Amino acid sequence: MDIVHWLFDAQIRFGSQSIYWRELLGNVFGLASALGGMRRRIWAWPVGIVGNVLLFTVFLGSAFGEPNAVNLLGQAGRQIVFIIVSVYGWYRWTRRSDTTSTSITPHWASWRERIGLVVVMVGGTAILTPVFTALGSYSPQWSDAWIFMGSVLATYGMAKGWVEFWLIWVAVDVVGVPLLFSAGFYATGLMYVVYGVFTLTGFFVWRNRRVRPSSAILVEG
Repeated sequence: MDIVHWLFDAQIRFGSQSIYWRELLGNVFGLASALGGMRRRIWAWPVGIVGNVLLFTVFLGSAFGEPNAVNLLGQAGRQIVFIIVSVYGWYRWTRRSDTTSTSITPHWASWRERIGLVVVMVGGTAILTPVFTALGSYSPQWSDAWIFMGSVLATYGMAKGWVEFWLIWVAVDVVGVPLLFSAGFYATGLMYVVYGVFTLTGFFVWRNRRVRPSSAILVEG
């Protein structure tokens, strides 16, 4: 129990500012998961889940007794969805016929799937913005909703093996960096900057390793 209490309370202070170790550790696990995803390693999923649990406690700080906590409901809620989608991705990567024991073969999404991603991204953001506003999420709430929807769709795309999921992460990072800094989540904001560079690299890595269109039909089936 002492270790648990330390994990919840331990902070790093920079003058008048402080960062919880939970935020740092959660982002470290998240980065490790992203690295594993770029290399198409199945272990990326359970590692990511650990990071999700830690970051959930950070972004919903008021529920864990943090004084003057800034809640980002989209950021907190997406951690729960991440866990659910990650379990699905973990299962899918271990069951697909195009995988070995450690990797999955990237492929392009169809045009129909791409249009579906855009519609869900924009529509979901529009629907969630007033919901997050009513629940008291940090403003601007549309940014929180955009990050939530993009994160869910990117994780789902990773589970499907779509090359395009990296570009969704780029869209998340562009909005996420200013929101997180304005809310005082400096460690996560800096990590989003790193993610921005990383996701562009991941996109080109997956693009170069994608299957040919004729092979993609077999993968989709």
